[in-house]
This record gives sequence, C-alpha cells and structure tokens, in this order.
Amino acid sequence: MYRLILIMLLSAAIPTLAQIEQPMKSEQSKKTKQPDNLIPLPEIPELPDTDSPPLVPEIEPDPELETQVTIIKRGEDTIEEHRVRGELLMIKVIPRIGPPYYLKKNTGRGSHTHAGEGGIDVSPPMWQLLKF
Repeated sequence: MYRLILIMLLSAAIPTLAQIEQPMKSEQSKKTKQPDNLIPLPEIPELPDTDSPPLVPEIEPDPELETQVTIIKRGEDTIEEHRVRGELLMIKVIPRIGPPYYLKKNTGRGSHTHAGEGGIDVSPPMWQLLKF
C-alpha cells in the first residue's frame, strides 16, 4: 500500500519539477543575452569647489507679526499671555501641581451679538497629550 502511494506522489512530482526547470533556463538565457545597441552612460561631472556657502538674503522679521509673550506670576502659578499685533490669542497656565493647560481664542464661531454670554470667545481648557 505504501509503495503505491509513493509511486503516485513521485509521478505527480516529476512533471511539476520539469515545469519549474524550464523557466529557469529561459531566464538564464535572457540574462546573458544583451542587445547590440547599448550606449555607455556619460561620466559624472565634478562639482566646482566653492569655499563660501551660497548667499542667503537677509530678511528682517516684521516686529508686528512676532508673538509677544507676557509672563505673569500669580501665587505659585505662572500665566503666559501670547499676543500678535496686540490681540490676545492664547493663554498658557502653568499650575504649581499638574500639567500646563492652554486657553485659546475661539475663531470658529465668527461674530456674535450676545453680550450676556461671558467667555464665548475662549475655547475650553486644553492639555497637551502628545508632542511630535
């Protein structure tokens, strides 16, 4: 019984091996055969030696666009106010205990006419979870 199974497996394996060897031979013949119209690549030109770095134009920063930070100490807490062109955009509160949190100006609401709603321009406190 085992001889019969062995003969059947060998008879199935021999045609498979014959099919595998043929593509390998044709791939080898393709690798050795090169076309007649090959042209060598040109030599890479050498870069000119420059001792001085390229000139970068001097651009003076606009003092109106720079962020102005005002640091205020209240007890053991530190408050940083970030302003651009005199407009308060963000407040960073660094408490004595716990991580710092941020209060930012809410720019998504647009203009509103409800004078009775206090703090509508400020987003809720935000903590930094991940930093890249």
